[in-house]
Amino acid sequence: MSAAYVSVELRRFVVSRAEELCEYCLIHEDDTFFGCQIDHIISEKHGGTTHADNLSYACLFCNLHKSSDIATFIPKTQMLVRFFNPRVDRWCDHFLVDIDGITILPLTDIGEATARILGFNSEERLRERQALKSVGRYPTAAARKPMG
Repeated sequence: MSAAYVSVELRRFVVSRAEELCEYCLIHEDDTFFGCQIDHIISEKHGGTTHADNLSYACLFCNLHKSSDIATFIPKTQMLVRFFNPRVDRWCDHFLVDIDGITILPLTDIGEATARILGFNSEERLRERQALKSVGRYPTAAARKPMG
């Protein structure tokens, strides 16, 4: 199945709505080497559509780790839990940036599922956020809004 075409207008809307942030890890597109991409929250493979209410803006790392997945099992409970959905969920309800300012802590099962599969706190991602924090780029002013 080929990926659906996202019009220039729809792409601009998604980027603007996200304030040029990855809607999952909240990194600004200017601060990631590969930029950000349009993500189908519910992948086309699972019946998701190419409409604004099913699209998010995601950095390459979050988008690649998420892939076409929409949920995962939580190891401690073996319950199937959906991922964070930026169109219906508030980031601050599911995540918290720790006092160190770089570690993203899950607050809910949805947060845990998303943080684990998208690799929010992998060694590389922590180093990336630490480097950005040291130059005052993480979190950005725009990222502080969804953090609550």
